[in-house]
Amino acid sequence: MGGLKKTRNQETEVEVEVEAIPFIQIAVRPLVEYVLRSGDLNSGFSRPNALVEGTRAHQQVQRQYGEQDQKEVYLSAEIPCGELVFLVDGRCDGLLVLEDGGLMIDEIKSTSGDLTLIEAETYPVHWAQAKCYAYMAALERGLEHMAIQLTYMQLPSGELKRFRQKQEFAELEAFVHELVKSYAPYARLLMTHRGQRDQSITALQFPFPDYRAGQRKLAGAVYKSIQEKVSLFAKAPTGIGKTISTIFPAVKAIGEGHLQQIFYLTARTTNRAAAEAAFSLLEEGGLRMHAVTLTAKEKVCLQEQVSCRKEDCPFADGFHDRINGAVLDILTNETLLGRQVIETYAIKHRVCPFEFSLELAYTADAIICDYNYIFDPRVSLKRMFAEQKGKAALLVDEAHHLVDRGRDMYSAELAKRPFLELQRAYKGINDGVYRAAKAVNSCFVALRKEADGPHRIDTDKPEALLKLAEDFLVEVERELFSPMTGGALAEKAELLLETYFMANNFLRTGKLYDERYICYTEFASNEARLVQFCLDPSSLLREAGKSFRSRIFFSATLSPLSYFRDMLGANEEDYTLSVPSPFSREQLQVRILPYSTRYRDRDRTKASIGGLLRTVLLERKGNYLFFFPSYAYMNLIYEEVAVGLPENIAVMRQTASMSEAEREQFLAAFEAEDGQTLAAFAVMGGIFSEGIDLVGDRLIGVAVIGVGLPQIGLERELIRDYFQAREKDGYDYAYVYPGMNKVLQAGGRLIRSENDRGLLLLVDDRYLQPHYAGLLPEEWK
Repeated sequence: MGGLKKTRNQETEVEVEVEAIPFIQIAVRPLVEYVLRSGDLNSGFSRPNALVEGTRAHQQVQRQYGEQDQKEVYLSAEIPCGELVFLVDGRCDGLLVLEDGGLMIDEIKSTSGDLTLIEAETYPVHWAQAKCYAYMAALERGLEHMAIQLTYMQLPSGELKRFRQKQEFAELEAFVHELVKSYAPYARLLMTHRGQRDQSITALQFPFPDYRAGQRKLAGAVYKSIQEKVSLFAKAPTGIGKTISTIFPAVKAIGEGHLQQIFYLTARTTNRAAAEAAFSLLEEGGLRMHAVTLTAKEKVCLQEQVSCRKEDCPFADGFHDRINGAVLDILTNETLLGRQVIETYAIKHRVCPFEFSLELAYTADAIICDYNYIFDPRVSLKRMFAEQKGKAALLVDEAHHLVDRGRDMYSAELAKRPFLELQRAYKGINDGVYRAAKAVNSCFVALRKEADGPHRIDTDKPEALLKLAEDFLVEVERELFSPMTGGALAEKAELLLETYFMANNFLRTGKLYDERYICYTEFASNEARLVQFCLDPSSLLREAGKSFRSRIFFSATLSPLSYFRDMLGANEEDYTLSVPSPFSREQLQVRILPYSTRYRDRDRTKASIGGLLRTVLLERKGNYLFFFPSYAYMNLIYEEVAVGLPENIAVMRQTASMSEAEREQFLAAFEAEDGQTLAAFAVMGGIFSEGIDLVGDRLIGVAVIGVGLPQIGLERELIRDYFQAREKDGYDYAYVYPGMNKVLQAGGRLIRSENDRGLLLLVDDRYLQPHYAGLLPEEWK
C-alpha cells in the first residue's frame, strides 16, 4: 500500500516523482463485521458441516433465479477517506432483475435456528453487506436507487424467509463512506505499523556475534524454502539454536515481501516460551513486530469456571461492543503480546482474553500457538486463513510430535453411555432428543449383539451411525435454540453439550473417511465405543498446510527423515536438511549395556539394571535422569535402586498426574547446591524427556532404559498392518521409529551447550543390533 508514481508537470513537461496515495484493499465482509459487530459472545455452536450446508443453501436459492438474474457477481469500488483510498470488493450472492427493470441485491444466509426468531433488523451486519454490494452495483451502472433483499434459509428444512427494502444511491453512498470512515483508524494503525516493521527488519542483524556450527546452514535453508515456496524437513541437533535459526530468516522474508505472517507452531508450553524469548531478543535488536501467543481457553480464562454465556461471564457480556477499542489500544502500545500482556488489557477493557487473542491473531505479524490451530479440523480460524495463507509460513517446532498428534486430530469416537443417559433424561421432556439418543444407543446394542469378541474391525465408513449422529445434532440444536427457551440451555446442559460436540466431531471426521482410515468398535461391560481411526494422517496434514507459502518442519529427532517426509505429507519438490551436531565426541561418554528390557525378562534383569544404576550414582556426585518406557517399569526399577542408598543421594520420580507446581518442584531439584547426588526417575515421551534445558552441572548423566517401543495394542497393530500392506516396514512405522524417537529425545537432555559434559547409558541389548544402532546419532556411536 502506498509507494511512488510518476506524473508530468503540464507547464515544463518534466517528469517528477510524487508520493502515491496509500491504497488499502478490504473485502466487504470483514469491513462490515469490524464496524458493526456488537453484543455478547455466543456459546460457539456450529454444525459440523456448516460451511458445506451454507454453500448448498446458497446454491438451492440461486437455482430459483430467472434467466436474466446473475449469481456470485464480483463488485468493487474505490472509496477515498482522508489521505487513504480504500478498494472495497466482494461477491454478492445474487444480482436480480425486477419486473420494472430495476436491480436488486440478494444476500443469502443459512441458519439452523428458528426463522420465527429472525426479524427484519435482527442482523444489521447482513443488511450492511447487502448495502455495500448495492452501492457498488449502482455506482458501476449509474443507477439512482437499488432494491435489497435478505434471504434466510432454515436448515435442514429448506424453509425461506425474506426481507426487502429500497434505497436511494445517495443513502447507500453515505452509508458505505461512513463504514470506511469508522474502519480508517484501524487501517491507519496497521499501515503505520507495517511501515515501521519493514524498516526495522531491513536494519535487523542476527542477535548473536556469530552463528553456531550448523546454525547458518539451517537459517539459509529456511529462507531459501520460503523464497521458493516449498517446504523444508530439517533434522537439526539440540543446542544449535533451532528457534532463532528459523524465526530470524522468516522475519527477514517478511521484510523482503515474501511473507506477511509467521505461524510458530509448538506442541508444548516450554517451546512456546522459547519462541517468545526469540522475538524478545530480536526486539532488543530493533525489530518492531506484533507477535501474539495463543493460550488455551481453559488456561487463560479469568473466571473460576469456563462458561462463555453472558449470564456467567462479564467478559462475554457485551464483548463485541468493546473488542475494537481493546485491539486498537493494545496494538498501539505493545508489540510482544504474550499471555500476561493480553490478560492485562483484557481486564482493562473487560473482554474475554482467549477471544481477544484470536482477534489479535488476525492482524499480528507472528502467531505462536499449538499445532491444532492450523491442523485440527475442530478449530476454525478460516476468516484469517482465507486472506493470509498465501503469504504465511508455518514453522513447526518439534515436528516429530505431529505424526501422532495428527492421528488424534483426524480420528473421532462415539460412545454408547452418554446416549443412554440422554435417552433416560429426555424421556417425556423432549421427544426429539429422546428418540435421536435412543436410536444411537440402539445401534450400539445391535453392534454388541453381532460381535464375537472384545472388539470389531471394519474397513468401511460407519454410514448408519453417522446418519444417526447427524439426526441427533439436528434435534439437539432445536432444543438449544427453541423459542420456548430463547436459546437458554436445559437442565441437562453439560451432558447434552458434551455429547453434542462428540457427535459433531464424529460427523466431521466421517467426511474425511477414506482408505487411510479404519473403523473399530470396543466392547466392555455395559459400554461400547466406535472409533474412526486415522491410520495415515499424511494427506490430511498436507491438505491443511497446502495453501501456506511454505512449511518448515524441524526437530532434533526428525529421524529417519524418509519416514517423517512420508508421514508429514512432503511433496516431491520439498527440501530435506540434516545438520550435524556442533558438539565434540569428547563431551559425551556413551555406554551400551546389553540387558534385556523386554516385558518377559524384566523380573529377571531388574536386579542387574538396578545395581548398575546404583553403581553410577555412587561413582560420581551429581544430578542424573533415568528414563523408562512406562510408569510400571519405572516403579519396578525405582524400588531396586532407592532401597538402602546413602543419605547424600536423593531420589525422586515422576508421577502420572503431576500438577504444574509439582513439575516446577521436580525441575527445581536440579538447581539445588546442597552437595547431594540426585537420581530422578521419569518416563520417555513425558514432560521431562523433551523441552527442558538442564545445562552445565545441573545434569551430568542420563540413562535410557529400553528402546521406547509403544505398548502393543489394537491401534498400533492396525497401523502396522496398514503400512505392511503398502509394502513398507509396518513394524518400524508402528513401533520402532516412534520408540526410538523417544530415546533420542530423552538422551538429548544431556548435552545442551558447548560446555556440557556427561555420561549416557543405553540399557538394552537391541542397541547392539545393526537396525537399532543405525537409528542412533553419529555422536552416540
